[in-house]
Amino acid sequence: MEKIASFRVDHTKLLPGIYVSRVDGDIITYDIRMRKPNTPPYLPNAALHTIEHLFATFARNSEYGDRVIYFGPMGCRTGFYLLLRNVEKADAVRLIRRVFGQIAAYQGPIPGASAAECGNYREHDLAGAVAEAKAFLPVIRDWDETKLAYRN
Repeated sequence: MEKIASFRVDHTKLLPGIYVSRVDGDIITYDIRMRKPNTPPYLPNAALHTIEHLFATFARNSEYGDRVIYFGPMGCRTGFYLLLRNVEKADAVRLIRRVFGQIAAYQGPIPGASAAECGNYREHDLAGAVAEAKAFLPVIRDWDETKLAYRN
């Protein structure tokens, strides 16, 4: 079988940041890499879960909400994938930066964190999600569309 695109990236050279993982017509998959691969500590599950809920909620309530196809964690717990349709790369980077800023400042209830709304509603960590977002913001502070390519 042919290797999928994400397995062709040299994870020994990959650093935290924002990258274009793949382009499928009008949908771009962004690799939001919060941790250096294969370098513990990885994102804790509860914080990862809360970031997923907050990012998805904030992004889908933004001006790009109807163009957000998917946001979810990587199984390796080093980051997330964001799929956007018909959003310019510069706007995608600004959206990602803005949403992580919103997460870093968030103090309210976790959206969708009830038994009726979530399949693992007890495993959340808002303080951890806020701390992770605060730690990631300096990494992407000056990120722009010229830095989106993987460096192999």
